[in-house]
Amino acid sequence: MTELQKIIIEDGDSFDFGGLGVIWKIDGPDTGQRFSVVHHPIEPHALAAPLHFHHNEDEYSYVIRGTLGALLGSEVVSADAGTWVVKPRGQWHTFWNPGDTLCEIVEIISPAGFENYFREVAQAWGNIERFAEINQKYSLDMDFDSVPNLCNRFGLTFPEL
Repeated sequence: MTELQKIIIEDGDSFDFGGLGVIWKIDGPDTGQRFSVVHHPIEPHALAAPLHFHHNEDEYSYVIRGTLGALLGSEVVSADAGTWVVKPRGQWHTFWNPGDTLCEIVEIISPAGFENYFREVAQAWGNIERFAEINQKYSLDMDFDSVPNLCNRFGLTFPEL
């Protein structure tokens, strides 16, 4: 059992997307829809998502353990524990764990609502057509063709959908 799987099992309301975990912490109704919070454990050398573009929400990722790599537009950043990475709406981005140990981030999503994207994708896991519909519902553009290049460029892996 991997460290990510242990965290997922112990923490309850969660899902393992095969390299990226999501643990729901604070939902929109708890904040008047102003923000939500999820916890993402990321396996070593795992790409968390294809290159993507949010139309409706900003993401603020705080690294609590390990190192987070991110591509923000054309800028590559590396963030160690104690560092914030801002992923604003309207910017192509992705993120990953470049290290040999588990990376963990707490992500604040503003406004709230996008935390439910992860719930819907978890329910549809393995159904690429449903995944595309969910992306459209949440006004999320995703470049699936970016995955091979990102994996090659940064030495990462990504699960089959």
